[in-house]
Amino acid sequence: MNEIEAYIGVGSNIEPALHIANALAALEKNLGPIAVSPLYRSAPVGFVGDAFINGVIRVTSRAGLDELIEDLKGLERQSGRNRRGEGVGSRELDLDLLLYGESILRRDGLVLPRPDILRYPFVLRPLAELAPARLHPETGQTFAWHWKHFKGIPTELEAVTLPGA
Repeated sequence: MNEIEAYIGVGSNIEPALHIANALAALEKNLGPIAVSPLYRSAPVGFVGDAFINGVIRVTSRAGLDELIEDLKGLERQSGRNRRGEGVGSRELDLDLLLYGESILRRDGLVLPRPDILRYPFVLRPLAELAPARLHPETGQTFAWHWKHFKGIPTELEAVTLPGA
């Protein structure tokens, strides 16, 4: 299989420094070199809880789509996350596939590109900083353009650096 460039949203509000660092190390070990956007702290959306740390990771993978998704879910489980019955709430680790190559897909609850890209600033801003000239597969606009014209859910972002980063 050819290599596919994929973008993954990463977030945590339970020991985020630990869980995000572990996820980054595991992704690099499993998939090879990764690139990581700046990280941002933001209030949770849809519930009251501790602030989240969010960012975006770029990987180049030979894994098929389903294999990559299973790898991400496995890393979430290793962090202690249990998705059964989960709505919005605190979490040790959230790894969401945002983009898989140029795929436009809707199947079994999976939507690519992930709608969160254009909905939440804690997804779009780090993606626009990591890949400003990359085109959104559906809109044909760059992520930098989308960030400049953002009209999603307003959320204040604070740049953060994780210990040891």
